Amino acid sequence: MRTPVLDLFRPAVHVACRGYFGLRLHGLENIPGEGPLVITPNHQTYADPPLVTIPIRRPVYYMAWRALFRIPVFSWLIRRVRAFPVVLDETDSRAVREAVRLLQAGQVLMIFPEGGRSPDGRLQPFKLGAFRLAASQAVGVLPVTIAGGTESWPPGRWLPRRGAITITYHPVLRAQPGLDPRAAARDLANRVRARIASGLPARTIP
Repeated sequence: MRTPVLDLFRPAVHVACRGYFGLRLHGLENIPGEGPLVITPNHQTYADPPLVTIPIRRPVYYMAWRALFRIPVFSWLIRRVRAFPVVLDETDSRAVREAVRLLQAGQVLMIFPEGGRSPDGRLQPFKLGAFRLAASQAVGVLPVTIAGGTESWPPGRWLPRRGAITITYHPVLRAQPGLDPRAAARDLANRVRARIASGLPARTIP
C-alpha cells in the first residue's frame, strides 16, 4: 500500500524544498526498505512530517497531537496522510493499540519524542512512549536529526522564510536485550537522543 497524496506530490515538494529551504538530505542509505520501524525525529517546524518523509518510499503513519484533529480542513488533510490522534502527557491506550497494530503489520510509524515543536530550536527532553513501544515490539528505531528548521520557521511566524535545513537519517538503533522493559526504553531513548544531538549545532544541546 502506498501513500497516494505524498507519492503524487513528492518530486515537486522535494524540488520546492531544495529551492526554498536549501533542503539537504543525508544518510539515506540508513532508511530500511522493509519491516516495522519507528522513526523518531526532533521537532522544529510544522513542515517536519512531510520533509522527513520525502525520501521514504513506504507508507508512513504519524502519531499526532489530538488537538490538531479539531482544526477544520487541517484535520481532514492530516487524516489523508495517515495521521492518527494521541493525547499528550498521559497514557493513551487507544493510540498505543493502534501503534502496536501498525507495527505488528510491518508498517512505519513516525513519533516525535519531544512531544511538540521546540520553542527555540534547542533539543527538548524526550518522552519515553516511542521507545517503550519499540522495545516491547522488538522494533528498530530510526533517529532523524532536523537542523535549521527553527531559523526558517520559528514559532509565532505564520509562514516560513528561506533557510538552510538539513535532515540526517542515522543508523537504526534497537533496544538492548536482557534489560527490563523500563530500563530498555530509557537506554534506547538516551542513545537515540545522543545520535540526534550529534547532528545539531552545539548551542542547541542543553
